[in-house]
Amino acid sequence: MNISILVTCLCDAIYPHVAESMVRILHRYGIPLDFPEMQTCCGQPAFNSGYWEEARVAAMTTIASFEDSDFVIAPSGSCVGMIRHHYPTLFKEDQEMLRKVNALMEKTYEFTQFLVHVLGITDLGATFPYNVTYHPSCHGNRLLGVKDEPYQLLSHVKGCKLIPLPFATDCCGFGGTFSVKLSDLSGAMVQEKVEHVMETEAEVLVGLDMACLMNIGGRLSHEGKNIRVMHLAELLYEGVKRANE
Repeated sequence: MNISILVTCLCDAIYPHVAESMVRILHRYGIPLDFPEMQTCCGQPAFNSGYWEEARVAAMTTIASFEDSDFVIAPSGSCVGMIRHHYPTLFKEDQEMLRKVNALMEKTYEFTQFLVHVLGITDLGATFPYNVTYHPSCHGNRLLGVKDEPYQLLSHVKGCKLIPLPFATDCCGFGGTFSVKLSDLSGAMVQEKVEHVMETEAEVLVGLDMACLMNIGGRLSHEGKNIRVMHLAELLYEGVKRANE
């Protein structure tokens, strides 16, 4: 079976340790992985900004990169949501490309969806003795439908106390170019998110999309808040290592 990693731009450039954690977790279950080197951006920034021709070029590269893969896994609900929900829009007039899009859509999964629904794994035997709160990202939660999977995985982590985040599904204010074009509004939104995080008195904030974690984590750091910000793959891998020490 040929299982490939879609690394995503933010993961490749800023958070490579997230991909490493995801890969190491999957290797524990004997899952062989590859990394098609021709992959680039999925095209979402161009698509969201209205540059659909440029987005198509990026999408065509992504489609070609994973054409021979049986499964494609990404540590991002946002990028998987782009493939599953917006690639059909980009190629709606091209039946041949649409056939390839449909094939990619059917085999592409966000990391927690792959663990829970494809592998049937909810308990990794991890130990993480901290108070944790979870931020569900907009694209993962609303666009892709990632809802219960992170909670199922966290509920089986020994020692982890999961504290509900007030107004959890409210946007953190990043939204790609939204944070640049409407910076005042974006700043107000992330400030509100940070206040809700602080209300939980959690030691760790966890999420599934690195753009959100970068945005919220940046504001927490700017305000001198001592809260660790982690991708769920990082938490699970650290918890697995801790349990096996």
